[in-house]
Amino acid sequence: MDIDPVLLARIQFAFTVSFHIIFPAFTIGLSAYVAVLLAMWMRTKNPKYHRLARFWTKIFAVSFAMGVVSGIVLTYQFGTNWSRFSEFSGNVIGPLIGYEVLTAFYLEATFLGILLFGWNRFPDWLLTLASFLVAIGTATSAFWILSANSWMQTPAGHEIRDGIAYPVDWMQVIFNPSFPLRLVHMLIAAYLTTAAVVLAVGARYLLQGRFREESRTMLRMAVGMIAIVAPLQLVVGDSHGLNTLRHQPAKVAAIEAHWDADKGSDLVLFGIPDEKARTNHFEIAIPGLAGLILTHEWNGRFPGLTEFPPDEWPPVANVFFAFRIMVGIGLLLIAIGLWGAWLWWRGRLFDNRLFLRVAYYVWPLGFIAILAGWFVTEQGRQPWLVYGHLRTVDGLSPVPASSVAGTLALFVLIYGVIFTVGVYYMNRLINRGLAPVADVPSQGVPNRPLSAAEEATREALGKTPDIPGYSAGETRS
Repeated sequence: MDIDPVLLARIQFAFTVSFHIIFPAFTIGLSAYVAVLLAMWMRTKNPKYHRLARFWTKIFAVSFAMGVVSGIVLTYQFGTNWSRFSEFSGNVIGPLIGYEVLTAFYLEATFLGILLFGWNRFPDWLLTLASFLVAIGTATSAFWILSANSWMQTPAGHEIRDGIAYPVDWMQVIFNPSFPLRLVHMLIAAYLTTAAVVLAVGARYLLQGRFREESRTMLRMAVGMIAIVAPLQLVVGDSHGLNTLRHQPAKVAAIEAHWDADKGSDLVLFGIPDEKARTNHFEIAIPGLAGLILTHEWNGRFPGLTEFPPDEWPPVANVFFAFRIMVGIGLLLIAIGLWGAWLWWRGRLFDNRLFLRVAYYVWPLGFIAILAGWFVTEQGRQPWLVYGHLRTVDGLSPVPASSVAGTLALFVLIYGVIFTVGVYYMNRLINRGLAPVADVPSQGVPNRPLSAAEEATREALGKTPDIPGYSAGETRS
């Protein structure tokens, strides 16, 4: 049986980029969270912020390492599987990726060393400064990567000579039409993803009766972030959709499974798109609502898929379902954030066990939403690598399908091991919990050894009693 090398190459790149994207997204949000914690430590001198920052820095380091390892493979694939794409766009994409390494990666890697090994060794201000520089580095990395990817979506500031793209205006290349909204959309997604993880860990510790004061801080900060930022993401997403309709109307038609504009602009809540029959089976739709959302006009019209050549259609079903997964998770996070904010206002955030049990399981939602969003973005661009200029089939390297299949199998094996070991280690760090109070600079209640009676109480209860100098559930190391 002949296997399509284009399909294999696409699957390989999709696998590696999907594995990779979740780690940089997490580090973008987590580095900002650590920086805020250390800033609060500097302002209040409350040991809980120091302990939280040190704890989350360990999680950040593991995620950062996994992102670096998985990201290296992506750059090699440009040369091995997509050499014709590299030849066409290398003059534009190459410098943008280079700027990411020079301005972001070196900044992250350098000051991460201080953040990892400088606890109780460097002045507080230097540690805090390092955390902010790491956070700036991760955001800067997102800036350059999204600029390069956005240029592939909405190319601008270039000219094509002899079948090769050359930059003529770097400001237009960098700030291409879709870049600003896509950058904001991605950064908010990263912050929401981190907030969901922090919320889940805080709920986990509270349900276990461990690290009560720090858990409450995590819940307050996570609920506040989600309650404010999740609704904002809805507004940014709406603007991003209008921008996509302007520059990539076929993608929007696929997102909405919208076939014929003359038959109305209904919002399809559910259906099974059928490209051959050009219809949706088992459709549940709200009449006219898609037109209102996308054009901000009642009975607004936007192009259907039948207005484009079939060979320029994205894979409709994939884009349709991925978009609904992303939006569904976004609405769920809004509901969780508002629920938590209401409980906080009522003074019941920390003792409502139903909310805590729900929060315990929200940690993967942000990662799933990010993956679904990237599926919409990348598959929705098909059949183009550089929209309107270079088709995917024309960007492939002249390599046999067997070679691509072999490396794909190898990547699945290696990435599976890396992912398993990394997630296992992060879970062990979470199970171990925060550092003992003795490891925190003495700014709060001085530590003291437990008396014999207190030691006996701890052994009987299976946890540390609530006494000055200790947090519930901790043990001395």
